[in-house]
Amino acid sequence: MLQPTDPEPVAHLPPVGIFHLMTVITNVEDLRLLAQKRVPRMFYDYAASGSWTESTLRANETDFQTIKLRQRVAVNIEHRSTATTMIGTKAAMPVAIAPTGMTGMQHADGEILAAKAAEKFGIPFTLSTMSICSLEDVAAATTAPFWFQLYVMRDRDFIERLIDRAKAARCSALMLTLDLQILGQRHKDLKNGLSAPPRLTIGNIINMMTKPRWCIGMLGTKRRHFGNVVGHAKGVNTMGSLAEWSNRQLDPTLNWGDVEWIKKRWGGKLILKGIQDAEDARLAVNTGADALIVSNHGGRQLDGAESSIRALPAIVDSVGSGIEVHMDGGIRSGQDVLKACALGARGTYIGRAFLYGLGAMGEAGVTKALELIHRELDLTMAFCGKTQIEQVDRSVLLPGTFPV
Repeated sequence: MLQPTDPEPVAHLPPVGIFHLMTVITNVEDLRLLAQKRVPRMFYDYAASGSWTESTLRANETDFQTIKLRQRVAVNIEHRSTATTMIGTKAAMPVAIAPTGMTGMQHADGEILAAKAAEKFGIPFTLSTMSICSLEDVAAATTAPFWFQLYVMRDRDFIERLIDRAKAARCSALMLTLDLQILGQRHKDLKNGLSAPPRLTIGNIINMMTKPRWCIGMLGTKRRHFGNVVGHAKGVNTMGSLAEWSNRQLDPTLNWGDVEWIKKRWGGKLILKGIQDAEDARLAVNTGADALIVSNHGGRQLDGAESSIRALPAIVDSVGSGIEVHMDGGIRSGQDVLKACALGARGTYIGRAFLYGLGAMGEAGVTKALELIHRELDLTMAFCGKTQIEQVDRSVLLPGTFPV
């Protein structure tokens, strides 16, 4: 398990626009700038953008900044620990890797590299249904059980077989995404021609040619398609046939009865992702799920929805101890993690933060993102007079600055 470390020098970083990155990476924003330089535009935009005006995307980050912390002094903070558990899984800090589609297009073999970084660090990794590397790829490259995120498709036979594959791959929890019955309108993806599979327009090809590091990596791997789908879903044997399949497979009829069916079919730990409303949170409790994730899909679905950190307290209050509450959306630092924990989250998830690290530096970049967040969390906890993450509650927040 890794421990907090001082920022490490990164030599000869390339210029980004008229600016230059610092000679050391000190925060996730530094990784974002480097990823923007190294990842083709269509895939960088896919990771970085939101839907419509991106107001919810921005609020997910900025609403964290309105929450202020109480600094305490003359408290013994010599022995500190950020260790915790998420649905019974030990974690070096209350952070897990979120499921993100097409991770393997940010960097060759991206899901494998991220899973390996998470395992070494000691936090959970979640693989997306729409990953480039397959369940079997990740299982072969890791030793620790990982989690698998499931989209409900119209083809229920495919879903059953996917669940069976997750069991065979030693997945210890199933994460069911509830907020993608239809696809949000993401303007940058439309302008870039980002689809499944991606359209290789002249503009996209020219842009890729300016990313030699990325191109060399992709030429060196055989994993360039959706490994959980191609060759497994009925009629999807090539990337060409994937587009038609994916366009008609999202299921707008998804309901709580389907959640019950999936829970029974899976038979293990179940996490429900995409809860933004207290009433839906209570319905989630009724399913017997082990955890729910307060999430607006990273601002990629309903633009104008409340930020996750603002939605969190009401949902925590509505469910009490009936279910473990996690959250994602806007977390870019260890301070964000601490604030979420203070408002009742048992665990948090990072998506863009680890993707930026992956795009910037591969596995080492994911590790760097985790190190940065861990160090920020540890230091902030100490400044707030706490030595154990389990001690963190609303008392570390300045009254009047956080949502109630």
